[in-house]
Amino acid sequence: MSDLLARLREQGWRLTAQRRVVAEVLDGEHVHLTADEVHARAVGLLPEISRATVYNTLGELVSLGEVLEVSTDGRAKRYDPNAHHSHQHLICSSCGTIRDVHPSGDPLAALPAAERFGFAVSGAEITYRGLCPDCRAH
Repeated sequence: MSDLLARLREQGWRLTAQRRVVAEVLDGEHVHLTADEVHARAVGLLPEISRATVYNTLGELVSLGEVLEVSTDGRAKRYDPNAHHSHQHLICSSCGTIRDVHPSGDPLAALPAAERFGFAVSGAEITYRGLCPDCRAH
């Protein structure tokens, strides 16, 4: 389970009713919702919340470093509350489902010095692609 709400409280981020609802919608494990999905779920909790408020709140959460913005092959951006837990992503090439995965080993160690071209490499984002069980069954 993500600890997004706790992290936001620790930062002293002012949790208005709208911000709280967006954070509650995002909080959880393997959450990778689009902005429209966040809005649809937020409306279920707070009917008067606007799409603009959801988009602005998501932008603030990304700027704060509390939510990751995940882009996948021209699909809508998705928002991941696991910003403070090292992980990679497994994406279904058919339906776009995203799962957090935690491969063993250091991904930086997999890049040989000769392939770094003098870069001081500080991080790695690895995306695994394949077909999820539902898409494989069809």
